[in-house]
Amino acid sequence: MDQPALARHRARARLDQAGFLHASAIDEIKERLRDVNRTFTAPAIVTAHPEVWRATIPGAKIVPPDEILALDQGTHDLVLHAMALHWTDDPVGQIVQCRRALQADGLFLAVAFGGETLSELRVALAEAEIAEMGGLSPRVAPMAEVRQWGALLQRAGLALPVADSLPSDVRYDDLFALMRDLRQMGETNALLERHRRPVRRSLFNRAAALYATRFGDEAGRLRATFELIFLTGWAPHESQQKPLRPGSARSRLADALQASYVHEAREDALDRPEE
Repeated sequence: MDQPALARHRARARLDQAGFLHASAIDEIKERLRDVNRTFTAPAIVTAHPEVWRATIPGAKIVPPDEILALDQGTHDLVLHAMALHWTDDPVGQIVQCRRALQADGLFLAVAFGGETLSELRVALAEAEIAEMGGLSPRVAPMAEVRQWGALLQRAGLALPVADSLPSDVRYDDLFALMRDLRQMGETNALLERHRRPVRRSLFNRAAALYATRFGDEAGRLRATFELIFLTGWAPHESQQKPLRPGSARSRLADALQASYVHEAREDALDRPEE
């Protein structure tokens, strides 16, 4: 990742104009914290946009999503990683640092973009670039699928890991309206391998036409998918539920299925009228 470019993009973001995905993520995070039904006294938030996320958990320590997080080991009962994991070069390393910052039985929460995000834009840009330039360069950052995010929780050593997604279907007048929103979100291309030279306008005109043909609705508006991935895990503690060891079950699944089959057969016989 081109970190200086990413910093520039984030600095020029206008989330007061295009912060609807952050607002949706914040609402979902608050709902999940209510479901946990626990009072957190030493929370921390990892975010590149403190002006948006600060009020989510009043009194939380705010730290930027740097390669080395400014979190002390074992000092927090809640760590929230907010809308930044999809841009890090080492997402599992970020999660490991968050786990180490947690107290025993502390909660880790994260929200980031998932693999379905901007799937339509990927297709339109790829086809346009092949036609206009005879090749491809990365223009939309690759993002992990929900199962891959869940695997990262396990690799980081978190207990009771859960990963789930919340897709959003957003409509735009045209491709250029979508690209303006991405700039205001601070989510434009910051890949090291991106094409650095100026690109002729015809590439984006062709991409806009392809996008409208493939993903336009009856009203002429364009569909853009954004997928929010939510991650939950706990710092290990002896009080937490643990899976049974393989071979430790006291009854066999086959026996249970057979008992269920016999029970259903008896009920069927009782219900059948006498001939």
